[in-house]
Amino acid sequence: MTIVAAQSLRIEISPGEAVSALLIQPPQARACYVFAHGAGAGMAHASMETVAAGLGKRGIASLRYQFRYMEKGSKRPDAPAVAHAAVRAAVAEAGRRCAAVPLIAGGRSFGGRMTSQAQALSPLPGVRGLAFFGFPLHPAGKPSSDRATHLAGVKIPMLFLQGTRDALAELTLLEPVVNSLGSRAMLHLLEGADHSFHVLKSSGRNDRAVMDEALDAFAAWVDGVLS
Repeated sequence: MTIVAAQSLRIEISPGEAVSALLIQPPQARACYVFAHGAGAGMAHASMETVAAGLGKRGIASLRYQFRYMEKGSKRPDAPAVAHAAVRAAVAEAGRRCAAVPLIAGGRSFGGRMTSQAQALSPLPGVRGLAFFGFPLHPAGKPSSDRATHLAGVKIPMLFLQGTRDALAELTLLEPVVNSLGSRAMLHLLEGADHSFHVLKSSGRNDRAVMDEALDAFAAWVDGVLS
């Protein structure tokens, strides 16, 4: 599929305040992923670009956007209510820009969790499913399932793409969480990958292969959700 350049946008979060966004919209896209970044790196990070470009090649549009703190150059993530407002504004913008296709929302780590919290509080208009690139179940070294409590309030399909070496999501905790959500949740494990989807050289494969696996799983899941 033809590679499509990202279009720069501005999304108004509140009167007088807007954040940057990047839209990749391939011809005849079958869905649009509203894609939030993680806590430590913004929408233009290499990992975000890799996902967006890879989805574009698979016929899925994407709208990446900044949270307010990242737009302002701060290192301290926004409070949940502030982040939720950005999620909702981005979903609304995606709905306008990609009106002909269904929406999927989610993101990397923090961005995915803020999206799921927003969805649990009040369904995001037009969003058919949530997809997480490394759901941050707990801080590193502090295993807990508390961050997943709100997921019971999400009533649409969810995809968890998780590395088996993810220090922010111990499998002995994550697997029961996903199982408790029933048929609406799917867990795809990336063998040997960490929270950033990096693998050790000794694993016998490289980061690109892991990302291709994750993106193929994402695309197949989207097709299932939309069928």
